[in-house]
Amino acid sequence: MSLRPGVAFLADCPALLAMEIIASKWSMVTLFALTGGPLRHGELVELSGGISRKVLTQTLRRLQANGLVERHAYAEAPPRVEYALTDLGRTLEEPIRMLTAWARENGEAVVTFREAAEAARTVEADRATAVEPPRVRRRAAPQQ
Repeated sequence: MSLRPGVAFLADCPALLAMEIIASKWSMVTLFALTGGPLRHGELVELSGGISRKVLTQTLRRLQANGLVERHAYAEAPPRVEYALTDLGRTLEEPIRMLTAWARENGEAVVTFREAAEAARTVEADRATAVEPPRVRRRAAPQQ
């Protein structure tokens, strides 16, 4: 594969596919939660901090469809279902750890930049909507 700019992320490129799969906030959170081993749906909801059960179910199905997560239903009463990373899913553990470390090291700088950019946008918006006083036209003195 060429390392020319733009070539790595062409529409049919595996790198773009990988980004599409893991770009979802909840996909990354779910994959990270599963690095510690198999978990039940309720445990994933608790660990994920804010995900709804419906969105978690959608996320797990998408990850299953991409071969990153497996669902294991146990034949017991009451029924028990656990989710775990597949071998393919485990290959993402190190990249996820690296992104997590990057976020810990740089998160504050990103937040500071976002806040400064938002403040600048607010100032610009205030300037754009400010009402200027009407200009008074002076009449030219009659020529003699």
